[in-house]
Amino acid sequence: MIAVLLGGAVALLLSLAGTPLVISYFRDHGFGQPIRDDGPESHLAKAGTPTMGGTAIVLAAVIGYMVAHLLGAAVTGTGLLVLGTFVGMAMVGFADDFIKLRRRRSLGLNKTTKFTGQAIIAGLFAFVGPEFTNIPRNISVVGDIAFDVSAWVFFVWMFLLLTGASNAVNLTDGLDGLAAGSGALVFGAYTLIAFWQFRNPADYALIPADAVDVAIVVAAVTAACAGFLWHNAPPAKIFMGDTGSLALGGLLAAVAVATNTQVLLVLLGGLFVAETISVILQVAVFRTTGKRLFRMAPIHHHFELLGWQETTIIVRFWILAAIGIALGLGLFYAEWIRRVEFL
Repeated sequence: MIAVLLGGAVALLLSLAGTPLVISYFRDHGFGQPIRDDGPESHLAKAGTPTMGGTAIVLAAVIGYMVAHLLGAAVTGTGLLVLGTFVGMAMVGFADDFIKLRRRRSLGLNKTTKFTGQAIIAGLFAFVGPEFTNIPRNISVVGDIAFDVSAWVFFVWMFLLLTGASNAVNLTDGLDGLAAGSGALVFGAYTLIAFWQFRNPADYALIPADAVDVAIVVAAVTAACAGFLWHNAPPAKIFMGDTGSLALGGLLAAVAVATNTQVLLVLLGGLFVAETISVILQVAVFRTTGKRLFRMAPIHHHFELLGWQETTIIVRFWILAAIGIALGLGLFYAEWIRRVEFL
């Protein structure tokens, strides 16, 4: 428990104090965010705001994780695999952001290159992880409700989880603080889930050392997101960019697999799912009828164009995210109660 708290405390302090340094460095080097021409007109004023702020989240979380182990908590293969997925996806996002900045456009890596990078990370997770860690090779709902699959099926599933979760967080990162705040809430919930599995080792696939190590990772990321949010809240002084959104999405997928809550992620990350569905529906309806279902997708832009204030949308979406998380935690606990009753 102390290691979890220490990792979070260090990550929070580093994120709070380090993000202004990142802002100054990126501003001095002209790393300002290009704004899409087809976005809301109110966003044009945000052009030039420093981006790639996800580097502050990643660095703070990684250092927090490292410091937490100075107290003697065991470094496990599962914890390193989850953390490595987080860092690997951040690297893909960083390359995407860097190209945008260098070429002064809102498009970075092409889809093939980005998917290739994500496929490599998914492959390492799917083929290497189960061989050297306690990561289960299955498709899980929650707890012991899971279905074992072959290595190749697991790779395809992991690729879909990684790309889906990372793109979902990326789509949500369209308003100041929306993704960072929602991410802090979701990873806070996963800290509770991983720590619960540490305290109840007989009921879960993860052994205690693995579970607490995963809890340290997500606690550090939770705190790093909260510290970053201090500077990312509207009006944002820095954006997380794809560096942050792809890293957070990749970590969501990795932690969901590690904790056997893959399908439950639909509720725990409900806001991210809703944002993605709004884009899918917008495209499907437009291609079918030639008309738009929403004024603009993702759906947070729809409410902007309806005249809602940005802060109003953000807070209300945080509330929706919290409701999904509460439902997800409730189902997680209910499944555990059901299992305990039949022991």
